[in-house]
Amino acid sequence: MGGRQVLAARRLLAGTLDGELPEHERVAAARCVVAEIGSPERLLELIAELASGEGDPEGCARLSYRHVLGFDKLLLVDGGPRHMLRAHLWHPGAGAIGEEDIHNHRSPLASYVVRGRLAMELYDVEGGGRDGIPATRYEESLKEGSADWLLEPAGPARLRLTHVGQYAAGSAYALPAHTLHRAWCDTDVPTVTLFLETGSGRRRHTDVFTAAGPHPGAVPKVPLETDDYLAALDGLAELLRSS
Repeated sequence: MGGRQVLAARRLLAGTLDGELPEHERVAAARCVVAEIGSPERLLELIAELASGEGDPEGCARLSYRHVLGFDKLLLVDGGPRHMLRAHLWHPGAGAIGEEDIHNHRSPLASYVVRGRLAMELYDVEGGGRDGIPATRYEESLKEGSADWLLEPAGPARLRLTHVGQYAAGSAYALPAHTLHRAWCDTDVPTVTLFLETGSGRRRHTDVFTAAGPHPGAVPKVPLETDDYLAALDGLAELLRSS
């Protein structure tokens, strides 16, 4: 199920993150893992190995796609249900449904910026009153019997911006599952991040907030074909070599 780099990544994920860790410890450990695997030379070797057909290209292709938030999401190591390690390729100025959305995740996450730069904002939900940023709240889940995102309206809300940050190449961040955030490519060149979701106790839905108007009830998730997945990995490897 993989060459030397794939097996090494699996061992690191399992050795560091398996077990019932408190969320704050899992978040910190996940941040260390993505920083270790995301070092440019090691990540390039891993992606080149996967692009040659090692690992599980058919299975990973089925879980790789263009995300509604405007980046390519390429699964590298499927350690489900506990660990999903992905490469994200962010395109500068790429418009997409949901690109302005503020959201959280089903499980803790960590991300390492390999190339380029991300901007990120963190938010809290205001308890009441008229303060804050008006938004519409949705509960996002996977549609039964398909891979589509299903968005159920959950009423109006108001949000408070709590943090604004920039993450350049070589930096990492990690967030608990419930943390509301929004991230985007902050340069005029493609940005590459190594992204990890971890933990078996995944939430049934995520929360999505938008001020950009109504969302469609379902958004298709179109997986890559195996040949397209391998070509995307090969292109990503070339991009990293040129960095």
